[in-house]
Amino acid sequence: MHEKLIILDFGSQTTQLIGRRVRELNMYCEIVPYNKFPHDATDVKGVILSGSPYSVYDANAFKADLSEIRGKYPVLGICYGAQFLAYTSGGNVEPANSREYGRANLSHIDNTDELLKGINVGSQIWMSHGDTITVLPENFKVIASTDDVKAAAYHVEGEQTWGVQFHPEVFHSTDGTKLLDNFLNICGCAKDWTPASFIESTVAELKEQLGDDKVILALSGGVDSSVTAVLLHKAIGKNLTCIFVDHGLLRKNEFENVLKDYEHLGLNVIGVDAKEKFYKELAGVSEPEKKRKIIGKGFIDVFDEEAHKLKDIKWLGQGTIYPDVIESLSITGTVIKSHHNVGGLPAKMNLKLVEPLRLLFKDEVRRVGMELGMQPHLIKRHPFPGPGLGIRILGDITPEKVRILQDADDIYMSLMREWGLYDKIWQAGVILLPIQSVGVMGDERTYENTVALRAVTSTDAMTADWAQLPYEFLAKVSNEIINKVKGVNRVVYDISSKPPATIEWE
Repeated sequence: MHEKLIILDFGSQTTQLIGRRVRELNMYCEIVPYNKFPHDATDVKGVILSGSPYSVYDANAFKADLSEIRGKYPVLGICYGAQFLAYTSGGNVEPANSREYGRANLSHIDNTDELLKGINVGSQIWMSHGDTITVLPENFKVIASTDDVKAAAYHVEGEQTWGVQFHPEVFHSTDGTKLLDNFLNICGCAKDWTPASFIESTVAELKEQLGDDKVILALSGGVDSSVTAVLLHKAIGKNLTCIFVDHGLLRKNEFENVLKDYEHLGLNVIGVDAKEKFYKELAGVSEPEKKRKIIGKGFIDVFDEEAHKLKDIKWLGQGTIYPDVIESLSITGTVIKSHHNVGGLPAKMNLKLVEPLRLLFKDEVRRVGMELGMQPHLIKRHPFPGPGLGIRILGDITPEKVRILQDADDIYMSLMREWGLYDKIWQAGVILLPIQSVGVMGDERTYENTVALRAVTSTDAMTADWAQLPYEFLAKVSNEIINKVKGVNRVVYDISSKPPATIEWE
């Protein structure tokens, strides 16, 4: 059992980021609702209290009983967490004259404090709060200030409890990782959470959990399901059967290419060509959510049909990852966002679930894949939506529209790799628009389709910026698509960021 850090989630948008930063420091951590601290755990080394959208004095504010945590574990409160510690200890928290949001610099630092070891005056931090601590409790000592915020950081004398008004987890806090590392040192953490240690412990756990039982796993060609397959194969070998369904909405030649990749990995894979079934069921359907449901149900039906051809299957493997789990439950325990990998399995399958990546963030999954020796192009593959090109064809879906989009997308992806841009982009693709426009090709006027190119940079897909691709590259892609893809005479580039736009168009 790994030692762990517990992050109590009070609803901050950056709670996952705290977790990722701690994991990057090779320390295992778990994010739990603010009122669900695992008091029966024996391997907890420390506790972090996250930020929150609420003020501590709001009637609806999330409040936790910390009486069995403070004094027993080292505690670090971040933003709301720091205010909550001060407020519940008798201090005052009041609305600031103006909301403090953005970069600031530490103008005073107590370098003798363990939390701030190695951090100097002038260090840039990131503020994001509407309230401020106006009076600290008697035994709370200020250890860092900015020009505008006296209690930018404090230490509770006589106990291992700290609070910081700023967000050390965000990129803009230049010494934020150092501060978090100092806190882990205060907690006495071994910091031995590595891809290699994860693989060793997970394979051992899978062998014990599964024994000689047989498992089926749906493959998508993406990094999550691929790493899941290799881990399971490492644990149970030929007792794993993988099913890869071609719903006709994959990228050009992807079905054949992915099957070859999996063959090289030694996996037992059944490839199912179900294109005609999906095209028939999607015929004439334009509404995005309806398309998603048809594709999702069709996939389950095909998968279930193939699974029933196999004998003695007891487990269903899934590529569920930690953000899926966190986002599928709010801190109050109610669903705020459903994920295809979290619940929703057809009862008729009557299989137990095995999810070896359930505790990993996406970047950790990639590191585990590299440690497993998987091919880099499988690990570095851009995220690709479950409904595939079905939600990149705006409007109804036909085999001809799929052909146009596959050809255009193939040119875009190939040139992105050729120009050395693919690995610099989080996600890219082509969208076929329900727009036709007049063009001139040779001596003839045309009235053909428009496609939009999309490319974004991101770290976790929660926010994304449009990628500023070179003009020469965009000109090359546009020229190649218009000249080589029959049915397209116009190419545009999407320069919308998330928010307010989303990465996908549907």
